[in-house]
Amino acid sequence: MDFGKIFIAGRWSEPASKDWIVVENPATREEIARVPACSSEDVDRAVKAASAAFPAWAAMPLEGRMALMERFLEQFRSLEPQLVDITVRELGSPVAFTTKSQVEYQYVRTRSYIDLAPKVPLFEKMAASSVYREPVGVVGCITPWNYPLGQVIQKIVPALLMGNTVVLKPSQHTPLSSYYLTEAIERAGFPEGVFNLVTGRGSEIGTALSTHPLVAMVSFTGSTSGGITVATNALRSVKRVSLELGGKSPYIILPGLKNWDEPIHILFNSIFLNSGQTCTAFSRLLVPRSEASAIEWRLAEISREYTVGDPRDPAVKLGPVSSERQFRKIRSYIEKGIEEGAKLLVGGVPSEPGPKEGWYVHPVIFTGVSNKMTIARDEIFGPVLCVIAYDSAEEAVAIANDTTYGLNAGVYGEKSLALKVARRIEAGNVYVNSSPRDTSAPFGGFKASGIGREGGVYGMLEFTQQKALFDTKL
Repeated sequence: MDFGKIFIAGRWSEPASKDWIVVENPATREEIARVPACSSEDVDRAVKAASAAFPAWAAMPLEGRMALMERFLEQFRSLEPQLVDITVRELGSPVAFTTKSQVEYQYVRTRSYIDLAPKVPLFEKMAASSVYREPVGVVGCITPWNYPLGQVIQKIVPALLMGNTVVLKPSQHTPLSSYYLTEAIERAGFPEGVFNLVTGRGSEIGTALSTHPLVAMVSFTGSTSGGITVATNALRSVKRVSLELGGKSPYIILPGLKNWDEPIHILFNSIFLNSGQTCTAFSRLLVPRSEASAIEWRLAEISREYTVGDPRDPAVKLGPVSSERQFRKIRSYIEKGIEEGAKLLVGGVPSEPGPKEGWYVHPVIFTGVSNKMTIARDEIFGPVLCVIAYDSAEEAVAIANDTTYGLNAGVYGEKSLALKVARRIEAGNVYVNSSPRDTSAPFGGFKASGIGREGGVYGMLEFTQQKALFDTKL
């Protein structure tokens, strides 16, 4: 794979920029590759190619776009060994987790979009009008580093199926897996300009996309501060925006459970896997005060299962965090938690690694946390859990909702009470007991966690706009 090129108008080409971005393996701190640090000139070429391709692509029947997406999925699956290998190396995600969650789950997502596409209500007859849903136009997709394939699939597949053309800007930290995804699109035979790939720094490429006059919509996943910047730029020219942002998600264990092992494993899989670098991670555990000591003892016991080490080892559950910047950010929050008076139940401040050692952070569990503490307010984006005690279900709900975010939540306990509590939590997604994720359900947040939805029919509707025809006299 030639990581020195970008993909515009159906061809791999040299970038106008001569600047480069080094991609590092966070487990070894070795350079893996260099990708172009594209300029606004490269973005302009990509957007113009997407704009030229839009009329014919939008006019293609849905069945034709679905057939091409089927071919993409076939080619995407065929590249699994390469996708797993490059994701392990560029992100540091352990091989077992990478195979299942970072790669194979993206086939499930893609399949779901293809199957649901015919069910999207693109036409509706009203009492005195006809309502059509049409493609928006050129969509700029800006994706983060923590799920480098998943976040791309969540945007480009529904956008393309709904008849839009796309310019993708993957994260500068984990751009390499997107090259293989682009190869699958090229092999599938999508028309020239329908999909384009540019790499570069978010500050420059994100701004170029969100301000380009031919871009009709920007779909962004990342930090809340980054989303505000992108949206501000986009709204200056009244572009549509879809934002999937941060979270500080609560997980409530209700009183009276005889065994806490299942909810603790659900919790730990959320906050510890992917080294806590997940926007939906359950980072605040709310427990009944009368049962707190017993639950904390079990937390410490089960945490030993979450091994940290070489991400190439199939037995390892946590690899390194993604970068030196991420390592130092997480370490500063752990130090802040200690300073604020929270107690360390598991883990501690990570040691400074040697010159060739990776950016490893072992799981940390704080107890005695007040919801007013910084570690309970800010999105740490690392394997750091805050345990907060409550005295009643009413108080648990109040604590859960006392956050600027509202992306995800979980409730575990007697089903009828769990459902009542779940309905009162201000979050776009709430998991009740051991219920699995549903790819056909909408995904997105309340409050500072975002605008719009991804996933299923709702995620495809995001990439359409309504037109009403008042045609009763026709």
